Amino acid sequence: MVASATMSMVCLSDFEVYAKKYLPKIAWDYFAAGADDCTTRDENILAYKRIRFRPRMLRDVSVMDIRTKILGSEISFPVGIAPTGFHHLAWPDGEKSTARAARAMDTCYIASTYSTCTLEEISAAAPGGLRWFQLYIHRNRAASQQLVRRAEALGFQGLVLTTDLPYTGKRRDDVRNGFRLPPHMKKNHWVTAALAFAVPECIFSPPGSAASCLDPSVTWNDIYWLRSLTRLPIIIKGILTREDAELAVKHGVQGIIVSNHGGRQLDEGPATIDALVEVVEAVRGRVEVYVDGGIRKGSDVLKALALGAKCVFIGRPALWGLAYRGEEGLQDVLRILRDEFRLSMALAEMQNCKVQLSKTWNFCSSGHDSISFSVFSVY
Repeated sequence: MVASATMSMVCLSDFEVYAKKYLPKIAWDYFAAGADDCTTRDENILAYKRIRFRPRMLRDVSVMDIRTKILGSEISFPVGIAPTGFHHLAWPDGEKSTARAARAMDTCYIASTYSTCTLEEISAAAPGGLRWFQLYIHRNRAASQQLVRRAEALGFQGLVLTTDLPYTGKRRDDVRNGFRLPPHMKKNHWVTAALAFAVPECIFSPPGSAASCLDPSVTWNDIYWLRSLTRLPIIIKGILTREDAELAVKHGVQGIIVSNHGGRQLDEGPATIDALVEVVEAVRGRVEVYVDGGIRKGSDVLKALALGAKCVFIGRPALWGLAYRGEEGLQDVLRILRDEFRLSMALAEMQNCKVQLSKTWNFCSSGHDSISFSVFSVY
């Protein structure tokens, strides 16, 4: 798909409209799907709208610095690309375009286990880029072990373990559509002569099916197994509660991504921005905390930082950018978020990304189902 030269892409919702119009329906439905009633998917976005700033004034913002560091690596601004599968459904070059866009914008890209390009292709497309690898642990542990070691050998700099998918959630549109990958996209990096398990059947078995190749017996002790395989820092994705955040720290992870899988797994759980404060308070600075889900504006990024996140990651908006113009479209998405974030910082009169929670919490009725939200200051 090539975008019309006359189109004016001003905000992320413009890319969403374009992707919905031009992607094949089965691809759009797959990317857009949430579990069950899509309550959590939609709440991820709505929760940001209930948060209000208490900005400070007359603070010199003539010089601003929006850079930050994640696990010691500097990125140009605190937005990375979350792991999502099957980028070939959005753009012919798939994850190669994603990797190149991330490198061009000097930020982090988390490549999915279910990428439609090989790890080697992703690495070769953007040498020197900051990349982490997202892992699902499969019943075939040899397959998972080989993927981890390949990722480390190829220069990936972090290992992201997704914890919230023992089985696939029920995404109704995918069930109605009978979603399957086109034949030319099957059997890529996760299938080699050494580990030939039936990936299409694993990924697309019915929701909750025992036929899934994902291992539902994974426990916290498997983090020790992963640590025995690699020297990469381990980031755990899918944490939403204080209790699990404490267990993550106890088991020696280096980072936590507060995530509900874009609302694609358990419906009617908390929005990620609502869960963020609980997790941040639990870890008390011992590990870095990131968040994904529902980020649609630069001001959302600022809200997440003010509530304790070190960085945010975007999923669906990255796919919309790919659908628009591939690598260039994804750069456009990131550039808009960067510029909106910088403007939000300036209007809140912040000089850099060092944001602290206000020590005085004010609670106001949100006017939405009698839920209250916290109002915070930026410094």
